[in-house]
Amino acid sequence: MAPVEQDPLAVREQLFHERVRECIICALLFASLYILCHFIITHFKKHTDFTGVHDDEDAAVNRIALGLCTFTLAVALGAVLLLPFSIISNEVLLSFPQNYYIQWLNGSLIHGLWNLVFLFSNMSLVFLMPFAYFFTESEGFAGSKKGIMARVYETSVVLLLLTLLVLGMVWVASAIVGNDAASRQSLYDLWEYYLPYLYSCISLFGVLLLLLCTPFGLSTMFTVTGKLLVKPRLLEDLDEQLSCTRFEEAAVSHRIRSAGKASCWLNLDMEMLREQFFAIRSKRRKLELRHRASPWQRNLGYPLAMLGLLALTGISVLIVCFHVLELLLDDAAMPRGIQDASLGQVSFSIFGSFGAALQVVLIFYLMVSSVVGFYSSPLFTRLLPERQDTPLTKIIGNCVSLLVLSSALPVFSRTLGITRFDLLGDFGRFNWLGNFYIVFLYNMSFAGLTTLCLVKRVSWAVQAELIRAFGLHKLPLPVTRCRTRSKPC
Repeated sequence: MAPVEQDPLAVREQLFHERVRECIICALLFASLYILCHFIITHFKKHTDFTGVHDDEDAAVNRIALGLCTFTLAVALGAVLLLPFSIISNEVLLSFPQNYYIQWLNGSLIHGLWNLVFLFSNMSLVFLMPFAYFFTESEGFAGSKKGIMARVYETSVVLLLLTLLVLGMVWVASAIVGNDAASRQSLYDLWEYYLPYLYSCISLFGVLLLLLCTPFGLSTMFTVTGKLLVKPRLLEDLDEQLSCTRFEEAAVSHRIRSAGKASCWLNLDMEMLREQFFAIRSKRRKLELRHRASPWQRNLGYPLAMLGLLALTGISVLIVCFHVLELLLDDAAMPRGIQDASLGQVSFSIFGSFGAALQVVLIFYLMVSSVVGFYSSPLFTRLLPERQDTPLTKIIGNCVSLLVLSSALPVFSRTLGITRFDLLGDFGRFNWLGNFYIVFLYNMSFAGLTTLCLVKRVSWAVQAELIRAFGLHKLPLPVTRCRTRSKPC
């Protein structure tokens, strides 16, 4: 029998419905991320910046900038979920290839999500975030009528000048690196070459930032987890510590009340007493929390959490070391980009679904560690947001930083060999991805820095716990005395 020819009109109608379905799914996913990011930013924003008590115009400008920040943070969160969602989709299609209810989950949808994240990342980094910052700092041109539109005109002019400056710098840099007529001619194509080249530079900066923050964050995760969980203490009497802390709190509270009644104490520093009282009260609440913890939580939860962090960190380092050997033996281990997402054909892990789930867990773990390392580093500690007290300029800086880190996460994970899922769309067009020496040195640096930070942090933590367990921290420090009078101590 001859194959039945499909009606071209029916084929076009089917393609139209598939495209509409993909647009609806993408819109729903982004709307969910936007709502979640709105609640996150609302939790940290400073409410006095958005009230119209003093100036309705400033409040409106700040609300517009806050909307742009929410959009950027939603894009950053989408970039974090991009690679795990692709890996999970591939495993679901492998497990249920003929299921009718998951036919919407296909390669076209995944490829469209990668392209949208790439587009929105470019738009947020190059246009939206600079516009939000200049918009909040603008006041309108001198002599012009005050209002929001005057600020929009000034911001647009400043942003245009900045775009021309960055365009010229990238043009000169590309002409120096690739000194041929083809590279100079391609620069005149703004959409096909300039924006991907600029985003390649930003992604390279993000990948280098991840290289510095992730090893430091992997070692800092042990300290952060130790602060959140209840630690088991050897040879420690919690009842005695709690009683002493309560007596100290009562004594300081009595001194504060006495100082308030006695007007003759003019030299008493009330601020120092209040800070001391708040510190003692915070210590007392932590001791009460530990005292109320169950024996299972105190003696089992903390060791299991530490073992889990140690296992995830060790597995990450072993995967990177194995990937280094693959780079030396097989060219297929190099990260590359593809234009067609063929999902549901083969698993991206030799261990099947378990390996894919482990890849997803490692990707999230590395992202969380990089964020912890970023905010724990001395250079970026000031960017750490505070609850209900974060100004708008700091929110803009946090959104830009998180977008740079998250947009480089797919390239970071593929470069280290955490996953075998190849980069889709324009994520695989970065020129430096094909350089063997850059990829090899990047893997070696990550493995070396992570091992060094981990050994240093774990050895220091074990030493501190042993000193605290045996009570050596309560011993008085040795006093060095000078034997000669000529040299003062």
